[in-house]
Amino acid sequence: MSDRAALLKGIRVWLVVFVVCLVLSGATAFPLVHELRWTESALRFLGVPDHLPGLMDWIERVRHGLDTADADYPFLLYGTDWLAFAHLVIAVAFYGPYRDPVRNIWVVEFGMIACVGIVPLALICGPIRGIPFWWSLIDMSFGVFGIVPLHVVRRKIKRLEASVAVAAPNGASVTAA
Repeated sequence: MSDRAALLKGIRVWLVVFVVCLVLSGATAFPLVHELRWTESALRFLGVPDHLPGLMDWIERVRHGLDTADADYPFLLYGTDWLAFAHLVIAVAFYGPYRDPVRNIWVVEFGMIACVGIVPLALICGPIRGIPFWWSLIDMSFGVFGIVPLHVVRRKIKRLEASVAVAAPNGASVTAA
């Protein structure tokens, strides 16, 4: 396997991992009410309230809020449906770099910018919305963990771009796919 083929394969594997995580993250925003009920039950079964009472208090508070919204104001949960949809749409955008990484590196860079943007969003909006700081750290971890595969992909795309430029020294346009 040539170096370019290996780079392209590595790029695609990392992109698939990133997209799968993005889709799973988005898909979990649809059934929030049921997820929180299940999570609370599972944590109680595991004895978490005895060891992490603050976590259990927070889970109970969020579950109660979601139950109330679901029963009395279900239209509020429509916002989380849009959040889920946004994750799915963003995931689709990564088909561009999957198909032609060099031409669509901007999608990867856009994703990296979005990952960085998670940190100030959590630090600003978390306190405004009454989110515990430790939960904001969990939210920020999505950006921190998300940027890692995108950084790896970007580096590989730059290497692929350089190898394509070497293969076509006359400046001819060559796609990686």
